[in-house]
Amino acid sequence: MLAVFLLAWALMLAFLPAPAAAQNRPGAAITQMRLEQSDDGVYLSAAVQFELPSLVEEVLDKGIAIYFVAEAEMYQERWYWTDRKVAQVTRHMRLAYQPLTRRWRLNVSPVPITGAAGFGISLNQNFDSLGDALEAIKRIGRLRMGDAAEIGDDPLHQVTFRFRLDTSQLPRPFQIGVVGQADWNISTERTARLALEKQR
Repeated sequence: MLAVFLLAWALMLAFLPAPAAAQNRPGAAITQMRLEQSDDGVYLSAAVQFELPSLVEEVLDKGIAIYFVAEAEMYQERWYWTDRKVAQVTRHMRLAYQPLTRRWRLNVSPVPITGAAGFGISLNQNFDSLGDALEAIKRIGRLRMGDAAEIGDDPLHQVTFRFRLDTSQLPRPFQIGVVGQADWNISTERTARLALEKQR
């Protein structure tokens, strides 16, 4: 067991970047947020922009999956008290390289994708290239916030959207090694007051 841990630790150290490598990389940003009402509920769509560091690409090439999490919260503004949270939703995404097929698999689930539980209710897509898979991750489409009756009919709705690379689901040796490593810090948050658009 100790030998396996030491081997994993050595592999992780081999992937550590030079300190200057991450300084020139722009951070993640949320470039678009849109709230839309359809017959079956209210949905949030968002677009995220980020660059995947070469260190993370090398980890993926070794067959180790990485995880992203998108979260959204909606609040009702109240002049007489603190704002009331009326909706919250989370989307978990697992990206992994399949060496046998030389394709990239993206699993999407409303719950953490750990063991059979998360895989059992996840949707998956296969991609020919890492770039195509990342484009799918960056387009967060149709996060269901709830029914229109639950959301309310205010003209504007305050929405907070967060997106991050979830290092807590990496293998244990990597979790220890990524602490303080800027290349693993892909995270962004944005709050905006959005008008509810009717679906065409």
